[in-house]
Amino acid sequence: MSAIKEPVGGRRRDVLRVLKAAAAPMSIAAIADELGVHPNTVRFHLDSLLGDGRVEQVMPERKGPGRPALLFRATRQMDRGGPRRYQLLAEILAMGLTADGDAPGRALAAGRAWGRQLAPRGRARESVDHLVDVLDDLGFAPERRGRKQIGLRHCPFLELAEARESVVCPIHLGLMQGALENWSAPVTVERLDAFAEPDLCLAHLTRQEAAR
Repeated sequence: MSAIKEPVGGRRRDVLRVLKAAAAPMSIAAIADELGVHPNTVRFHLDSLLGDGRVEQVMPERKGPGRPALLFRATRQMDRGGPRRYQLLAEILAMGLTADGDAPGRALAAGRAWGRQLAPRGRARESVDHLVDVLDDLGFAPERRGRKQIGLRHCPFLELAEARESVVCPIHLGLMQGALENWSAPVTVERLDAFAEPDLCLAHLTRQEAAR
């Protein structure tokens, strides 16, 4: 997965703008002339743009004696420095599930499918501890509450869960069930009490034999 780059600002943005508008690769001197700045200023910003992968150097054709000028062009790709709207995407997908007649069931199945992709680690009897570690990595701030419960003190999708509880919370339940199933764990999460307390959701563990 490509890293998300920081937005381009100031003079660096101007250099990139000139290169994107150009019909052919440009030299440092040509860029500097277009912007009315010193070539060293252009060279400084080009180094950063090259490092970010937004600009690429082009091999010039030799047309005479002497070293040809270095040429640059904007990399032909979608701008990775723009804003992201992942919450909007999540809201759209959640709305689509909500419109279905069996929204909780489909959400549970989606969570299970994703949970089954989580790689196993350790022995089966340690699977609950592993689940706690995974939930911690995902931002749920989990805590063991005896042998039969896991408390979740933080929801990484809180605003969406408050608005679309019937979709988001079954996804969380399915995620835990799918992960434990993938690890061949002797336990599963029987149910998830969403907002059992104002600052707590409760996952209830049960042995697989009992679940059957």
